Amino acid sequence: MADLPSHLKGGEIRDLGGRLVTPALIDCHTHAVFGGNRAREFEMRLEGATYEEVSRAGGGIVSTVKATRAAPEEILLVEALARVDALIAEGMTTIEIKSGYGLDLETELKMLRTARSIMARRAVRVITSFLGAHAIPPEYAGRADAYIDEVAIPTLEAAHQEGLVDAVDGFCEGIAFDTAQIGRVFDKAKALNLPVKLHAEQLSHFGGTALAARYGALSADHLEHATDDDVKALAASGTVAVILPGAFYTIRETKAPPIEFLRAHGVPMALATDCNPGSSPLTSLLLVMNMGCTLFRMTPEEALAGVTRNAAQALGLDDVGTIETDKRADLAVWNVADPAELSYRIGFNPLHSRIFGGTT
Repeated sequence: MADLPSHLKGGEIRDLGGRLVTPALIDCHTHAVFGGNRAREFEMRLEGATYEEVSRAGGGIVSTVKATRAAPEEILLVEALARVDALIAEGMTTIEIKSGYGLDLETELKMLRTARSIMARRAVRVITSFLGAHAIPPEYAGRADAYIDEVAIPTLEAAHQEGLVDAVDGFCEGIAFDTAQIGRVFDKAKALNLPVKLHAEQLSHFGGTALAARYGALSADHLEHATDDDVKALAASGTVAVILPGAFYTIRETKAPPIEFLRAHGVPMALATDCNPGSSPLTSLLLVMNMGCTLFRMTPEEALAGVTRNAAQALGLDDVGTIETDKRADLAVWNVADPAELSYRIGFNPLHSRIFGGTT
């Protein structure tokens, strides 16, 4: 108290009763704005279909594109707010939300406007990522290069001009876009002075991690099939590895991300919900922390860093994620005695209060 700056002396003192205080939680990878749901595809996978088989049969991302194109903006907002509220209730104050379920100019902009409008209705910070290179829409089937040139890049330019984009993402995979196609999108992002990130090596080893490293991406996400050399490249580029256990769990993956390689090479590991209607219909960062520990043998300390400090780095934010002088007072107060309890419990929310910018 003796060291408290003079302009703060005499202010309110709040007794938190010995509770644990951490930085507020950050969800650094979500697709929280979308139309419809994919419960039927959930059933199909249980009946034996793989994620790729569902996608190639016209389901997957393309089915959500149809529902999102048809949904009015006000419906998208109401449904997205319900997902965001679930995360807020567990101490989240910062969320990244991607586009990518429009795959045309009008709907991609509609999604990004919806994501931005959440901040006017909730005490939460929204970081938007343009994910036009998410899938190939039916009208461009077999013409991925034309889609990149005629839709993805022009839509990115329009979204940037409207001030709707904080970063640019892509899906580099056999069922989506190759490294050359993503590279063209990233070249445009760099020309617009926008940082990039990438869905990489989720279903196969496709070269996305190395591509992300070459472009100095903020993050490379999923990484189940990343190699030791890929991880070395991430370490050299300063790229954060975003681990997404919800998708691993939902699509019943068997190849886990290379946690030991990431540790060995000092690559920061973030954790996120990957909230989306198909591969990760998840809106609990506390469950994500437990999954990171249980499925991937992360430590509780790594899990907490993954939804605070490292999640902030994955979004390029330097004013949140830790409790330090001159940072935002985004805090979570917990009814626990030990930080490990946040990862230990399943289906239990010990949040006492959430502080956003110094305000409860």
